[in-house]
Amino acid sequence: MSWDGGQEETAARQCLTGRKRGKMKKAILATKVGMTQIFAEDGTLIPVTVLQAGPCAVLQVKTEENDGYSAVQVGFVDKKEMIVNKDASGKKEVIHRHGANKAMAGHCKKAGVSAKRYIREFKFENAGEYSLGAEIKADIFAVGDKVDASAISKGKGFQGAIKRLGQHRGPMKHGSKFHRHQGSNGACSSPSRVFKGKGMPGHMGCVKITIQNLEVVRVDADKNLLLVKGSVPGPKKGLVTIKETVKVEC
Repeated sequence: MSWDGGQEETAARQCLTGRKRGKMKKAILATKVGMTQIFAEDGTLIPVTVLQAGPCAVLQVKTEENDGYSAVQVGFVDKKEMIVNKDASGKKEVIHRHGANKAMAGHCKKAGVSAKRYIREFKFENAGEYSLGAEIKADIFAVGDKVDASAISKGKGFQGAIKRLGQHRGPMKHGSKFHRHQGSNGACSSPSRVFKGKGMPGHMGCVKITIQNLEVVRVDADKNLLLVKGSVPGPKKGLVTIKETVKVEC
């Protein structure tokens, strides 16, 4: 029997992928509550992140015929509507200035729900099975599921190269006169310039980060809570997108 390396490579790639590219079966929007720790049945201490997952309302179901692709648009967290009052003199008074405008409020009313603060799309494999106004709750996940958590990391502002890039500092004695500076940026006469991509001080944080293969430890369907093993990026009360993992361990 001959060995076929191509077939093994294909099988390994399918094993890592776990599902079709761009398609998924389960996903939900959540807000980060904080971290705590729980005990497993065998007494093992597990650090977990508590997520307020859903309920998310289905605002629109996109189809191949109308939109060119199939997806489900969901909304999360109620948002007040912006109200504009005008008196007899024509002076306008705006209430809830940062609330939902008429277009967004009308879009949500088509699904029979109130205006939402966060609106996202998920390309579900079974997108056609969802209906307008349907709710996606935390119970779509089960204990033991592996998920990917995406969120915007905490902003750190302008930071130096030591904190931002992990560079080493100089001697801290007075005579060195070099403590936490950047250091050499390149040669002088040749090439007489700083190469692109050189690590320097700058803005740190406030970028999208995805943590893969986090395990769901506990699901509270009544309170729509997900307890995920490990840490999740972002601050408390920040938006977190939870999707089924794209890499499955075989």
